[in-house]
Amino acid sequence: MIVLGSTSEVAQAFVEKALQEGEKFEKIYLFTSNKETTERFARHIDVKFLQQSEVIELDLMKEIDYNKFDYINSNVLFCAVGYLGEGTEEGLYDNKNTERIININYSKLVPVMNYFAHKFESRRSGTIIGLSSVAGDRGRQSNFIYGSAKAAFTAYLSGLRNYLFSKKVHVLTVKPGFMATKMTEGLPLNPKLTATPKQAAACIYKAFKKQKNVAYVLPIWSIIMMIIRNIPEFIFKKLKL
Repeated sequence: MIVLGSTSEVAQAFVEKALQEGEKFEKIYLFTSNKETTERFARHIDVKFLQQSEVIELDLMKEIDYNKFDYINSNVLFCAVGYLGEGTEEGLYDNKNTERIININYSKLVPVMNYFAHKFESRRSGTIIGLSSVAGDRGRQSNFIYGSAKAAFTAYLSGLRNYLFSKKVHVLTVKPGFMATKMTEGLPLNPKLTATPKQAAACIYKAFKKQKNVAYVLPIWSIIMMIIRNIPEFIFKKLKL
């Protein structure tokens, strides 16, 4: 299995869930921009599950030498790369903040996804799991830069799923709502609408095994976002969401 964004609590919870369920991986490739943190997780799954892994440094903000990844073969790719950025008005007009949000969540991430998608296509098997966001379902004033990047990523995963279907490769789009993670620490999240990483992992694993196309981590979010998507624009533009 390939894990992009392996410092993510959701990614790590998914790896553990898969191993607990008896999934067998010759090796798990843990791509990370924080090698020290990821090495601790690698040691953890080695001790707990006797699972061999390899930690690979990957910084999306730097030039990537794809030749270094030629030897990697896998049947599952789990992408949990994400960057929320600064959502305040000051952050909105900070171009460095805006560029980082767009780069990490979409423009620098897609070429990496494509590289491994091509490997899956050539082998004509496998599953690609991408964590997008409900923020991409409709632009809202509170986080529309982040939401726009996730909307692009959702569209990319949809197109990739359509393209790879005939090549026997499945693509699952996951849309978490509020998540209790380091990325959202300090935000005023409604506990009834917030999932833990373990809850998310269980939902994603179930969707993975059922070969679902799109999965909301908490079912309530599919209803919430259906309502938000269908609010007429002349009303929606006046709301503070």
